[in-house]
Amino acid sequence: MRNDTTALVLGATGGIGGEVARQLRDAGWTVRALRRGPAVSSGDEGIAWIAGDALHRDDVMAAAQGCAVIVHAVNPPGYRRWADWVLPMLDNTLAAATAQRATVVLPGTVYNFGPDAFPILTEDSPQHPLTRKGAIRVELERRLRAATDAGARAIVVRAGDFFGPRPGNNWFSQGLVTSGRPVTTITAPGQPGVGHQWAYLPDVASTMVALLERRASLAPFAVFHMAGHWDADGTRMTTAITRAVVRQGGRAPRVRALPWWLMMLASPFVTTLREMREMRYLWRKPLRMTNERLVAVLGEEPHTPWDEAVRRSLEGAGCLTRPIETAT
Repeated sequence: MRNDTTALVLGATGGIGGEVARQLRDAGWTVRALRRGPAVSSGDEGIAWIAGDALHRDDVMAAAQGCAVIVHAVNPPGYRRWADWVLPMLDNTLAAATAQRATVVLPGTVYNFGPDAFPILTEDSPQHPLTRKGAIRVELERRLRAATDAGARAIVVRAGDFFGPRPGNNWFSQGLVTSGRPVTTITAPGQPGVGHQWAYLPDVASTMVALLERRASLAPFAVFHMAGHWDADGTRMTTAITRAVVRQGGRAPRVRALPWWLMMLASPFVTTLREMREMRYLWRKPLRMTNERLVAVLGEEPHTPWDEAVRRSLEGAGCLTRPIETAT
């Protein structure tokens, strides 16, 4: 029998999946999380960890029994095997969602869009991706929409580049700074004066949870954009990082441009660098997402102030040697 407040999270050991799992738990949901390896606690109390693999349909189908929601936040680790694994994992989720008549929540990205849709992206902007990952993202959403004809429901929340307290495969912790090390240098991927959109992971998770609470009133296939944190000239993020370091008592980091030429030379041998290089076009032209549709449903978009979001992200990444005391 289905419980309308039971959710299965795929990818709960990752950045966005973990944030959504914890926030659903804190909102009173019963949360299950599928993970490879033994089903032991990861330290997140109140979450039922189930041994299984998102690539194995039987595992997903069994874990989803009685669930009203499936959060599909799983990706191949380190950008590897995207072409081989991403769509089969989604197909397993869709099979389970159809059987349970559940709502699938998908964290979306701007990879779906090419420069012809810039600089302002709405939910209905044309999708002409330039990259392999972008084409896969478009196909993910196409399959989600098709599954709603068979009884599933879907919510897609597209946002900018993720950053947050728990580092993962993102530009913040793998590009601008280095996880586990004090910040002495900030590497800026963008060109001077080019705006860029960021999304703080706890805000994205809060948005998803709020939409799930209203899912009965949404269309079977509902897509929303987040405005997130807009860096109008490409310097607001680096300035916020600098402020956090200086407030802690450190010296202002040096800001340098990302050596894209070096990344191009190394990318044939390093998968992560090859995948990051494909996204260069997103740093060369400004793009900004509008959130009117989201605000019309929620009233406002969850938003953590820049300095607080950046400070928490640096602390979580182990880049600040001691927590910064906040004013009371």
